[in-house]
Amino acid sequence: MSGNDATPEQVQLRDNIRRYLRAEVSPIVAAHDEARTFPLELLGELRQFGYLGGWLSEDQGGYGIDYPTWSMMIEEAGYHWSSLRTLLNTHNIPMLLLANHASPGQRDRFLTPLFEGTRQVFSAITEPDVGSNVAGIQTRADRKGDHYVLNGRKLWITNGAWADFGIVVARTFSADCDGKLSLFLVERDISPFEVRHVDMMVLRSTGTAELGFADVAVPAENLLGEEGSALRLVMGGLDPGRLNVAAGAVGAAQAALDLAIDHAKTRKQFGRPIGQFQLVQKHIVDMQIRVEAARALVRRAADALQGGGDARMACSIAKLYATEVSHEVASMALQVHGGLGYATGYPIERIFRDTRGGMIPEGTTEIQTLIIGREILGMSAIA
Repeated sequence: MSGNDATPEQVQLRDNIRRYLRAEVSPIVAAHDEARTFPLELLGELRQFGYLGGWLSEDQGGYGIDYPTWSMMIEEAGYHWSSLRTLLNTHNIPMLLLANHASPGQRDRFLTPLFEGTRQVFSAITEPDVGSNVAGIQTRADRKGDHYVLNGRKLWITNGAWADFGIVVARTFSADCDGKLSLFLVERDISPFEVRHVDMMVLRSTGTAELGFADVAVPAENLLGEEGSALRLVMGGLDPGRLNVAAGAVGAAQAALDLAIDHAKTRKQFGRPIGQFQLVQKHIVDMQIRVEAARALVRRAADALQGGGDARMACSIAKLYATEVSHEVASMALQVHGGLGYATGYPIERIFRDTRGGMIPEGTTEIQTLIIGREILGMSAIA
């Protein structure tokens, strides 16, 4: 959200967040990225700004933050550290599911600690052979008396290496359910499962993992919602999740642009700042245009969500464009930096890697394209 669009309250909140992230987060990013770690206590510290469940209503325990303000907050997080933005998304989507569909007992056990920042959560949907086609999930849950037995594997699970519980999607078999997908709250200490950290090129500080479930017993009371309701419940969090990814991508793109501008002003070649060269200015101008266009689409998606109507197309457009543009801008910023852009000691190298990570989660670029095409034409290209 640009300064011209923001209200005085939003500007004050943004400035407070920016000061905090510059002082407390920016200095530690490089070390954590190299070590593949994350200061999990940081999430609890960000409660003061409403980063944990802030978009939920006050009746649900949140702050009732509207989506335009929320997207501004996520853009700030993405500006300073894409891994932080990612983990905020990883926490807030389960919080939305729990607030809307958990029993009172489940809300006390799982949602309240997430608000307080004292528990870590993951969402386990994707599998080694299942990505965009959620209906193809093979992990199964068989009802056995007062518990379910889970068998299967989940892959690319953000925060899976560190979280103490998660929401697992599994094909369910019971007297009342014959293979439909359900959601289960699986706690590591009560229902132990295998965890294997997966090292990645992008978003190194997000604790991505492969999870293995071999006859894992999960109490029946940990079923979230009704049996067979997973697709409907998960779909309810897709649009806010895509808005989060898009807003964070805008933040990362703005960070890359700011670094390129600073470098163009200070780096000298042939006796003058490289910013005086026409082709360098062309890069800067192209980057600026892309960032402003992406930010406008994110704001449009946020307004659509806030309006309460069908925001599917607006969120898909924002997610598709912002994530693609973010990596394009990071690439141009790296070009402006020249050989320095490759150096791991410079933040542009990390931003270049991390911006590539936004094109796949919450629906790949190709899936977003098919969603938008279906909305425009009224015909689905997905079998």
